[in-house]
Amino acid sequence: MDKYECPCGYVYDPAAGDPENGIAPGTAFEDIPEDWKCPVCGLGKDAFTKKD
Repeated sequence: MDKYECPCGYVYDPAAGDPENGIAPGTAFEDIPEDWKCPVCGLGKDAFTKKD
C-alpha cells in the first residue's frame, strides 16, 4: 500500500493507520473517509500526494 504525504510533512503510512483518529492500521489511504483531516495541520485528504 502506498504512503501519502501532506504539505506539512506528515506522512500517512497505511501499516500504522491513524488510530487516534479512528483509522485502523492496515487501512489504505483510498479507504479513509473523505472527511478525515491531517492529524498535524488539519488539511483534507485532497491536499495529500502519493510518495514515491
